[in-house]
Amino acid sequence: MKKNFTLIGMPASGKSTVGVLLAKRLGYSFVDVDIIIQEKEGRLLKEIIDQEGLDGFLAVENRINAELDVKYSMIAPGGSVIYGKEAMEHLKEISTIVYLKLSYEDVKNRLGDLKDRGVALKDGMTLLDLYNERVPYYEKYADITVDETGLDAGGTVDKLRAMIEADPEFCPISGKR
Repeated sequence: MKKNFTLIGMPASGKSTVGVLLAKRLGYSFVDVDIIIQEKEGRLLKEIIDQEGLDGFLAVENRINAELDVKYSMIAPGGSVIYGKEAMEHLKEISTIVYLKLSYEDVKNRLGDLKDRGVALKDGMTLLDLYNERVPYYEKYADITVDETGLDAGGTVDKLRAMIEADPEFCPISGKR
């Protein structure tokens, strides 16, 4: 079994919230890649997008995700990580990819200001366009899919934890490796 888990999904699918809670329960570290990007770049995500454009931001995101070197971690990259071929190849190599599947209606209801969140959105693209564009990528890369329909963050954590712990090769960080 791979020693990391990477949570992918739409903005507001709970990658960071679920990742932190699951990391605590399993004894893993939590890695928020958006924060790493901001620290390495010295700018907020929305500033990188404003200054470098969408393609420039995606290149930065791809590079930083492709360089991650962590063990026993819950990794929460940005929702647009799936556009980075090198990033996804690397994340597939070092982790089990978990797709937090959320309906379009739930994404729409959970999201606030897209620009303020630093969502990578092409000019003229709607949230529905973005959803329809990304879902096939999430499905393509997922090793595990967790349908979050009707679940809050705690329910998603419980469901995913049960799936992970049901794997006979699973061993929490505090146990034997």
